[in-house]
Amino acid sequence: MHLEDTIAAISTPLGEGGIGVVRLSGPEALRIADRVFASPRGRRPSESPSHRILYGHILDGQEVVDEVLLSVMRAPRTYTREDVVEISCHGGLAPLRRVLQVVLQQGARLAQPGEFTKRAFLNGRIDLAQAEAVLELIKARTEEARKMALGQLQGRLSERIEALRERLLSLCAHLEAHIDFPEEDIQPQSLEDMLAEMARTEEDLRALLQTYEEGRLLKEGVRTAIVGRPNVGKSSLLNALLGQDRAIVTAQPGTTRDVVSEEINLGGLALRVMDTAGIRESHDMVEAEGVRRSLQALREADLVLAVLDASEPLRREDLTVLRSLQGRRHILVLNKADLPRRLRTEELPSSSPQVALSARTGQGLEALRGAILKSLCLRRQAEGSQPLLISSLRHKGLLEATLRGLGAAREALSTQKPLEIVALELREAAEALGQLTGSIGTEEILERVFREFCIGK
Repeated sequence: MHLEDTIAAISTPLGEGGIGVVRLSGPEALRIADRVFASPRGRRPSESPSHRILYGHILDGQEVVDEVLLSVMRAPRTYTREDVVEISCHGGLAPLRRVLQVVLQQGARLAQPGEFTKRAFLNGRIDLAQAEAVLELIKARTEEARKMALGQLQGRLSERIEALRERLLSLCAHLEAHIDFPEEDIQPQSLEDMLAEMARTEEDLRALLQTYEEGRLLKEGVRTAIVGRPNVGKSSLLNALLGQDRAIVTAQPGTTRDVVSEEINLGGLALRVMDTAGIRESHDMVEAEGVRRSLQALREADLVLAVLDASEPLRREDLTVLRSLQGRRHILVLNKADLPRRLRTEELPSSSPQVALSARTGQGLEALRGAILKSLCLRRQAEGSQPLLISSLRHKGLLEATLRGLGAAREALSTQKPLEIVALELREAAEALGQLTGSIGTEEILERVFREFCIGK
């Protein structure tokens, strides 16, 4: 990547809108703006103070392309720490593309996906974990996901990672001092202190790693499968949760033949709720395929809502569903609570959370919503605030690599292996943490991080 050129791109989604933004960043941004911008008062972007907005028109030669507001932001107080110009024009596809074409003709280069954020990283404004948080913030679909991403963008995760990495580097420096001066034996007390510090650091790393599942659910949404035998009210439950008739509901068994998926926002969590075909033996080829997909959705779900008909005794198909729940996060939904109860709760697994409701009347629906949140967010609710979470699979892998290296170092030190081996393991652990924030990185890592960004960010 060349940082000496000037890049440009459309930074707002393509389509019809009131306003669209074309962004430029680089050493020639202001001079390119001078060549394409005409102000009624003769103001030139290159002569404007920083963080000012100028009114005027974008010109292609003598032709007026659009009426715009042009924002001037001078380095280093910009997103990329370079000179930045943002042209706010009308948000239709034609004016945006034409404005971009004009600035490209005057010497700017079309930006690559994520190149503005990549320049912010390379110029030291943000680290790699914060750069990834930019994308997470853009993709956030709920308030909780937004808070998590914003906390990472503000550097909370980076500060924690760098503090842990500094502890590893300090241990490594202490060991290497003994390697350089072998006549100075490590005293028993010093050895115990180092082992204790390694154990504390390992515990802190493990605690951070254990937040991944909650962070992933906030970021990606909770895959929630509604399962059960035919005609227990699965589609009615989906419609009740959505507050609209999305799934077809009839008295005919086997109405749902495929997985119907919808997304709802529940207490800051995005739930991707899947209504599945009734689980039973079937000789109908289409229904059998629906049952196969139901079982697959159950296996892949983060949460299973197993629906039972409380107005009837348990059937063989119900027992099949209950057996499939072993080892999975689930809630037993005892539907048709508005009818006389014939289901015996003592036949149900005592360890399974249960909620009685009527999908037809809405009775018990709030209790189910509370049970869902309780099953997914116990730690977040207990703390009463947004804890520090990791949500990236890359971060999870690097923390696991750090723990492996630190564990190997602690084992080598406690068994009195050569100090060079201990130091090597500690350095590898510190390097893994360095890759998380970009303190240590390669072009391959950067390519993997930024390739998911859109052009213009």
